[in-house]
Amino acid sequence: MAAGVFIIPDKAKLNIANATAILSLNTANFRAALVSSAWTPANSTDEVWADVSANEIANGNGYSTGGGALTGVTLNQSGGTVKFTCSNFIWTASGGSIPAWRRLVLYYLGTVNGKVNPLLAHALG
Repeated sequence: MAAGVFIIPDKAKLNIANATAILSLNTANFRAALVSSAWTPANSTDEVWADVSANEIANGNGYSTGGGALTGVTLNQSGGTVKFTCSNFIWTASGGSIPAWRRLVLYYLGTVNGKVNPLLAHALG
C-alpha cells in the first residue's frame, strides 16, 4: 500500500528551520530587496539571490542595490506556523521616487549550507 501525503508536525517545522542554524548567523546579513514585475517566481527552482537579482529595481532615489539590512530578526513557532520576524524596515525616497516594484525578497547575504546568498521568502507588493 502506498503512503499518503506526509504531514510535518508543528515542532518539526521549527526544528528543521533551526537545523540550518539560520539564526546563529550574522543577523546583520538578513536582507530585504525589491524586484520588478519582470521576475516570475519559480518556487521549485529559485534558491539563491542570483536566481532573482537580475530583476532587482534600479539603485537610487533612496533604494540601494542589494536591498537593506534587517534588524531584530527572530524565528519562532506558534499554532503550527514557523514565523520569521524582524523590526519594521522602511525605504525613504530621496531625490525622486523609488522605482516601481512588484515583490519584496528576503535573503541571507553570505553562505549557508554551501548556498551563496540563499533566498528565505518573497511577498507580493
